[in-house]
Amino acid sequence: MTKYLCALLALCFFSYQSKAQNQGGGVDNDIIHFGFTFQYVSSEYKIYKKENWRDPYFDPSTGAQVTPTLNSISSKPSPGFGLGFVSDLRMGTHVNLRFTPLLVFPDRSIDYAYQDPQFDKSKEVNAVLVELPLGFKLKSDRRGNFRAYILGGGKFTSDIVSKKKTTNEGKEEKEKLVGNIKNYFSYEGGIGFDLYFEYFKLSPEIKFSQSVSSILKPDKQSNAYSQPLDKLFLRNFQFSLFFE
Repeated sequence: MTKYLCALLALCFFSYQSKAQNQGGGVDNDIIHFGFTFQYVSSEYKIYKKENWRDPYFDPSTGAQVTPTLNSISSKPSPGFGLGFVSDLRMGTHVNLRFTPLLVFPDRSIDYAYQDPQFDKSKEVNAVLVELPLGFKLKSDRRGNFRAYILGGGKFTSDIVSKKKTTNEGKEEKEKLVGNIKNYFSYEGGIGFDLYFEYFKLSPEIKFSQSVSSILKPDKQSNAYSQPLDKLFLRNFQFSLFFE
């Protein structure tokens, strides 16, 4: 995935250089304009563990030991992608208000390492997200066909994946999932560049976001994988290409 992103950026750079004298599509002069975006998303959890997180887990229904003592719980970055639209309101020469609704298909996982390696497990969390980011874009002066900017704001996220795919009913203890809440808010910030072509504007952007509160779903009947967890915060790194 990284190689494809580098190749795409190189193509955009050379195309930009070849059209360096173009004035751009004129979208900066519009009060409101629209566009679309493609995103690469890397997701991971910030994990807070309970004080007794190392303790072996015993099935409450049978009393049988399910897992041995834990050595570590971690979450590595997992890739995903998103598609969306752009609605941009010009509020001044250097300030824009942006609303960029997205449909995101992320991957995320939690890795459990035990004293007995045969019990090691990676638990994936399935999600299909609708994201509704709203933020301010603060722009520098335009230099030829180039402009830099920073942005900050927040977003509301809702998981629309089927409840049947995330329930633990009828599953064996070792196959149960770590539940996440359906709706949550995040804060986000990033940097980017506006590159002006003859008929449109291209904006590569890097953005970081983190959930405001824990997204770990309260479970009346905890399982071997949710029991050691106290809180889960979701962190995303996003690389986007905006076409406006």
